[in-house]
Amino acid sequence: MLSILIPTYNYSITALVNEVYKQCTQNNIVFEIIAIDDCSTESFLKENRAINMLENSRLLENTKNLGRTLSRKLLAETATFEMLLFLDADVIPVSENFIKDYLLYIENKTEVVLGGYAYTDNPPESDKMLRYMYGKEREEQPASVRNKTPYGYVFSGNILIRKAIFIKYNYAENENFYGMDVYFSYNLYVNDIPVIHIDNPIYHLGLEKNEVFFKKSIEAVAVRHKLLHKTPDIDAVNGLMKYYKKLSKVGLKKVVGIGFKITEPILKRMILKKKPNLFFLDIYRLGYICTLK
Repeated sequence: MLSILIPTYNYSITALVNEVYKQCTQNNIVFEIIAIDDCSTESFLKENRAINMLENSRLLENTKNLGRTLSRKLLAETATFEMLLFLDADVIPVSENFIKDYLLYIENKTEVVLGGYAYTDNPPESDKMLRYMYGKEREEQPASVRNKTPYGYVFSGNILIRKAIFIKYNYAENENFYGMDVYFSYNLYVNDIPVIHIDNPIYHLGLEKNEVFFKKSIEAVAVRHKLLHKTPDIDAVNGLMKYYKKLSKVGLKKVVGIGFKITEPILKRMILKKKPNLFFLDIYRLGYICTLK
């Protein structure tokens, strides 16, 4: 009935697996839990191997680091059931009815359902504030907001999807890229795959440090440019690509790129200060993409 799929790297998944296992058992559904370890250190591997002791649960182990996108692909290909629930390793369901609230969509084999993200009201230490603020302001949105622009909120950390849809439209190349949700969302959009958002969030717990999140954000910009900057209608899915295309159309891309190179150190300081300003992150990403060829 349901395959719950969890990619992990240097993160303990035992609490997450135990919670979803308990909820599936309470709801008396046929299920399996498959996690895949992407070459974690031995201490995490040893801890996560404990899920093999649970009935219908197992841990696969990559022989080399593949990244989350290709790990998810392997999980989908391994899954037994038609309906897949992908969860990131560093999350935990907000509600004790998390699995129950997905049941109607599982039984109806709905194509794509997203439950959403949530963040606790307790701010982390200052060196993790950038990721926390980004999550609070950009990702933590009710279904009523997300359904207005459904393809703009496709996050793979809490997504229920039909196996055939995922395998067909997920990134299929053997490359390890960060930030591929936009690519996947675009494929769903151009192929008219319905996306439904509901209020069934997970708490995102594994907040990266400011410098790490900043670096990953810029890597994701480079990936979007490489794969999507010439793609028709990408601006309907992603705001950054929308403004990039507008600047390119009116001939201002080079001007913005030059301005970015001059102001880059100042922008970076504003982004990484104790109280980050997401506006400067937006400006930085837009300026950076205008420098790419």
